[in-house]
Amino acid sequence: MINVEMLSTGDEVLHGQIIDTNAAWLADLFFEQGLPLTRRNTVGDSLESLVTILRERSEHCDVLIVNGGLGPTSDDLSALAAATAKGEGLVLHEAWLTHMERFFSERGRVMAPSNRKQAEIPASAELVDNPVGTACGFAVQLNRCLMFFTPGVPSEFKVMVEQQILPRLRQRFTLPEPPVCLRLTTFGRSESDLAQSLDHLPLPPGVSMGYRSSMPIIELKLTGPATQKAAMLALWPEVQRVAGESLIFEGTEGLPAQ
Repeated sequence: MINVEMLSTGDEVLHGQIIDTNAAWLADLFFEQGLPLTRRNTVGDSLESLVTILRERSEHCDVLIVNGGLGPTSDDLSALAAATAKGEGLVLHEAWLTHMERFFSERGRVMAPSNRKQAEIPASAELVDNPVGTACGFAVQLNRCLMFFTPGVPSEFKVMVEQQILPRLRQRFTLPEPPVCLRLTTFGRSESDLAQSLDHLPLPPGVSMGYRSSMPIIELKLTGPATQKAAMLALWPEVQRVAGESLIFEGTEGLPAQ
């Protein structure tokens, strides 16, 4: 199994001043692609903290998606942190600088000198295109880990993940089938009552029973690898029986939009 992690950066994320919607979106997307995240970390705008966690996670995961810190201001430190962690310098990517100058010119604007910083990437990095913004992404290999650095703007991040990063991962790794997740939602039963009635279920290897409570609504989830789908489907009637008359719907169609 590929060990995939995410690192969110920025004081505003760390201190709860903004909600990290990028992390939730990526976790859901990667789960559906057969790449469930194994860990998520958040660090602030500290070069020392960034370098430390990049070096640490490079010894433990196969892929790390780093989000944020690629802007033009002094607190945007991700490129410098990546270069420092690798023991190399930053280089100016001339083609991306030209792209940025054209980006501003086409909109009738003059590029500020500070934006030049967004064209600086670690010497060994591969540029990852950002077709909708000025912050280029990049990829570096550090120890066992392939790291992708992405901007924090959600619209840019999502396009880059879908159009640039996922194709690279499919090319480099043999991705497993997406996990199977069977869901149903109940109304009026307590989480502990349902759990007590389901604890006796003999779960196949790698399969887990999960509960999400927002009383009086409880969602039950049976999650496991695609190789266990038949065994999970065989267990599902017992979950439905336990839910009984409190079951209000199956799947996710009745859930509110996230």
